[in-house]
Amino acid sequence: TSGIARGGGGGAVPGATRCPLAMSAETLVKDVKPGLKNLNLIFIVLETGRVTKTKDGHEVRTCKVADKSGSINISVWDDVGNLIQPGDIIRLTKGYASVFKGCLTLYTGRGGDLQKIGEFCMVYSEVPNFSEPNPEYVAQQAQGKGAPPESSAPAAPQP
Repeated sequence: TSGIARGGGGGAVPGATRCPLAMSAETLVKDVKPGLKNLNLIFIVLETGRVTKTKDGHEVRTCKVADKSGSINISVWDDVGNLIQPGDIIRLTKGYASVFKGCLTLYTGRGGDLQKIGEFCMVYSEVPNFSEPNPEYVAQQAQGKGAPPESSAPAAPQP
């Protein structure tokens, strides 16, 4: 599904394309791949997941976010996770992408930031969902590195 997120009733927001969100220097969700670093994205928060406590007392939650190219999950930690609400438009700076339980996920990197820059005024698409479980990512994780699986068949002797 795609649409323009807005408060109140449904339908298009007149002049929505004039929202002051320059997306030129940002990466689109569809271009996010495992292992990429220093990612800058602008997205709208669609859903916030429930809080999970880690063994060392930190709180983490997964949020579903989207831009015009698709949706992806982002993992947010501690106080930041409590501040994010559905409908918020967020700029992620210095983020990175990794695979968690076979699903492509965004994270805030060291020195990175999540900044709310608006709300309810952004064209987005929920599909494709780039955080759907991906068998290829699961296989790469099983091998340990994230490198593509190599053939394990021995090379045939050359005549």
